[in-house]
Amino acid sequence: MKCTQYYPVIQTDDVAATKAFYVDHFRFSVSFDADWYCHLQSKEDPSVNLAILESTHETIPEGGRGMTRGLILNFEVEDVDAEFERLKHAELPMLKPLTDEAFGQRHFITRDPNGVLIDVIKPIPPTAEFAAQYTPEAIPTE
Repeated sequence: MKCTQYYPVIQTDDVAATKAFYVDHFRFSVSFDADWYCHLQSKEDPSVNLAILESTHETIPEGGRGMTRGLILNFEVEDVDAEFERLKHAELPMLKPLTDEAFGQRHFITRDPNGVLIDVIKPIPPTAEFAAQYTPEAIPTE
């Protein structure tokens, strides 16, 4: 299979509120907008996309409607400290404070209006224990 694009689709009961959340706080713009579905694209990188879909829409098989449990969206950023301050100032819930992890991340976790977790990450050098678990080309160096 040759994939030409990949993006998550969040099922929600409130498309408008979810769209506003990602547009207001995560720098997305709307490229398609309907009351039941919208497609968002990063203002900073057009290859970063996210879609939002009404959880009861007929295009979703009945057995799969409303199933967003367990989803975490990871956003790797250049300045995680600045993003933490910006989103804290915007009064987003901070479920995990800004933390340096031994496995090679400086990050924090918030959530969207649907309860979808959002992990905002800056790769950092891992400890020697975790560095051994990376392939040589994948070790974070900054």
